[in-house]
Amino acid sequence: MIIAVTGTPGVGKTTVSKLLAQKLGYEYVSLKDYAMEKGIGEMKGDELEVEVDELAYNFERDFKGKNVVVDGHLSHFLNADLVVVLRAHPKLIGERLTERGYSREKVGENVEAELVDVILVEALEENENVVEVDTTGKTPEEVVNEILELIEKGVRRRVGVVDWSRVYDDVIPYLRL
Repeated sequence: MIIAVTGTPGVGKTTVSKLLAQKLGYEYVSLKDYAMEKGIGEMKGDELEVEVDELAYNFERDFKGKNVVVDGHLSHFLNADLVVVLRAHPKLIGERLTERGYSREKVGENVEAELVDVILVEALEENENVVEVDTTGKTPEEVVNEILELIEKGVRRRVGVVDWSRVYDDVIPYLRL
């Protein structure tokens, strides 16, 4: 089973993915590291720009039929059995990305993307089996347990659990207005 863990930068993808892979006994794959190892894409400044179709083709060729948890904000473009979209309060995203040294423009871009569900919408356009999990105020263990519970119950679609429309005023300082 291929489980893709996706979401806006700062939601906790890597921490949750590694823990989920460990609990399931699956291989953990960082999509960015995989792309770099395979020579897919090129570095533009601090970012790796990839051709998504090439990335998806190579990933499927290398991992089809394997048990893997793949982590990356583009992982929802892969042919996965289950896509887990992690969400977090946009203000928390702003704080985390500011701490990581992201530029004001990149912080604003990602806060806005979380605010308006960009990754969730893309995931739903690309996949049948999508579950949304809010990580706000939860430990990584709690998030992983929630994902495991959804998998055990056979839940293949759970979306609409997050609505950031009421927090717009909280995130204005992070937006590119």
